[in-house]
Amino acid sequence: MPLFIVILGILLLFVLIARYKLNAFIAFTLVSLLVGIAEGMPLLEVVGAIQKGIGDTLGFLILILGFGAMLGKLVADSGAAQRITTQLIARFGKRNIQWAVVLTGFIVGIPMFYTVGFVILVPLVFTVAASTGLPLIYVGLPMLASLSVTHGYLPPHPAPTAITAMFNADLGKTLLYGIAIAIPAIVVAGPFFSRTLKNIPAAPLKEFVNPRVLTDEEMPGTAISIFTALLPVVLITLATIMEMILPAGSQVLQIIQFAGDPVIAMLISVLVAIYTLGLSRGRKMKEVMDSVGNSISGITMVLLIIAGAGALKQVLVESGVSEYIADLLRGSTLSPLFLAWLIATVLRVCVGSATVAGLTAAGIVAPLVNAPGVSAELMVLAIGSGSLMLSHVNDGGFWLFKEYFSLSVKDTLRSWTIMETTVGVMGLIGVLILNTII
Repeated sequence: MPLFIVILGILLLFVLIARYKLNAFIAFTLVSLLVGIAEGMPLLEVVGAIQKGIGDTLGFLILILGFGAMLGKLVADSGAAQRITTQLIARFGKRNIQWAVVLTGFIVGIPMFYTVGFVILVPLVFTVAASTGLPLIYVGLPMLASLSVTHGYLPPHPAPTAITAMFNADLGKTLLYGIAIAIPAIVVAGPFFSRTLKNIPAAPLKEFVNPRVLTDEEMPGTAISIFTALLPVVLITLATIMEMILPAGSQVLQIIQFAGDPVIAMLISVLVAIYTLGLSRGRKMKEVMDSVGNSISGITMVLLIIAGAGALKQVLVESGVSEYIADLLRGSTLSPLFLAWLIATVLRVCVGSATVAGLTAAGIVAPLVNAPGVSAELMVLAIGSGSLMLSHVNDGGFWLFKEYFSLSVKDTLRSWTIMETTVGVMGLIGVLILNTII
């Protein structure tokens, strides 16, 4: 019965948004209330779960998305994105531009939280598509496939890192196996799959569209453009590397970790961009601040929608759906790797969050890691693959993609959801193949 209620709730969410065109944030709030009540939660606990879900989601995202939007707008308005795009096209050529953005997404995605990478790189995708005349989904989906795979499969991202520790898996082997599985998953779900979607009418969020092409003299130099756009990547990567080199109690490490925290890294990057892409190029502070202010208006509804997804996720977690699913699947005779992937997939469909699905699935299958012939590292990757499956209307990433690319729910399902599912299936195939080798 609890699982049936969840399914009905998700169907209702589809109907309210897709059929009746109800605002997604209002729909999320209504469905969260109804599901919580139907699952038997006390009324005030339902309200508390919604508030907690929204608070936990926005507490981090509002800073990341806010600063990311500001940096993206400054990079776009100054011509830095256009300068980077020009160099990418010159090096790879229009014919191979997908591989350029895949490589960029993979490199940036390894050390960076998915949402941070998204808000930094999506303005670049918009500029690449506009400059080359290529369809937006054709250019954007390969990069987002790279970001998604690194988020789900690879340390130092939250879920893979935490699960690696839970299973006492070797971090180096997990990363090595993960990269081996990630490459074919990205290639199939990104460049190959996106070639079938050229007819989807996507459009960039208008706040990130530069209305005119700048001349060479009006654009900042290549080095300063790349440095400013990727400064958050540099700071976060530096912190990750230093954590492995410097002693835990080091004062220097604490300072580097502070600067490499995603929120602080984004703040530093915005302040640097205000100077390097604005004031140092003769722009007045008022003009620069107008760009900063205009960037926020475009992400307000995005934030509310993602918050709504967080509310539903929290209701499903606190109502005990995860425990109910665990009871249904416990005792199965399926392969531990496949079972781990399947449990993560079911949780992903129900709760939306890849991180929650991955960590919850890890808790369920933890006893299986000690079974003979089971690789702890491959169990981490099986769960990571399953946690990316079938992203739909209860996932914040679904709405982030939909709103930034101005898509309908139907077209988001045709593009984003199938891309994420392809990533999850390719991950499972890769895990099973590696299991026969190692």
